[in-house]
Amino acid sequence: MRRRFQLKSKKLLAGPYLFWSVSFIIIPLLMIFYYGLTDQDGAFTFANLAKITTPENLKALGLALLLSLISTLICLLMAYPLAMILASMNVNQTSFIVLIFILPMWMNFLLRTLAWQTLLEKNGVINSILSFFHLPQLAIINTPYAIILGMVYNFLPFMVLPIYNVLVKIDKDVINAARDLGANNRQTFFKIILPLTVPGIISGITMVFVPALTTFVISDLLGGSKILLIGNVIEQEFKQGSNWHVGSGLSLVLMIFIILSMALIAKYDKDGEGTAF
Repeated sequence: MRRRFQLKSKKLLAGPYLFWSVSFIIIPLLMIFYYGLTDQDGAFTFANLAKITTPENLKALGLALLLSLISTLICLLMAYPLAMILASMNVNQTSFIVLIFILPMWMNFLLRTLAWQTLLEKNGVINSILSFFHLPQLAIINTPYAIILGMVYNFLPFMVLPIYNVLVKIDKDVINAARDLGANNRQTFFKIILPLTVPGIISGITMVFVPALTTFVISDLLGGSKILLIGNVIEQEFKQGSNWHVGSGLSLVLMIFIILSMALIAKYDKDGEGTAF
């Protein structure tokens, strides 16, 4: 009887989470699938998915892939040394230094991007300072460089934290044993540290690449609506064209990249070491 009561209590406690999952995850996904695989009359069709093959959409998808890959690579090159520095300082996850890197994640995403727009625009803060010192002004606003800068700034913490989380879990005795056996710093890094941090790297790459690929706010504000990524195309289909069917079809195509990223995490981070921070 006691065991049955405990099981019943667990089911009741899981009720709100089940309601949340059904209402805000399953039902929206089913709606996307419905609109993406039907036409205006409700008939089944793959025409919405085929819209990705138009020259405009392929160009937007290709540019989004290129910019997101560049942003992900920059984040990785910046985050890995930074995570190693934080791990070597023996700071915990509640320390002030780690808090500095988490703090931008607590700010509104739109405000962070608008702040960079104010900094980078023609008569913005940075160009005003450069003009004061009679230096050449920057002209990167409304260019792909500004979009990459916005992506790196917004998504860098998502690369730092998974790598840092894995680094602090590495047993120091393993590193010391490698050095006792004659391994130098370079050999220790490539033979011990780097392989052990692969789960964090894969998790970080996924957490940066997927939102960078699907973003439309950054390209809209820092690109001046002149540079269309696939996220902007989908937004326009929903908001301007009111064509939910094509917008949902293009969203289903992007889900392929999300599924691939989940498959990578399942393969290289089976224990969830890079995501539990």
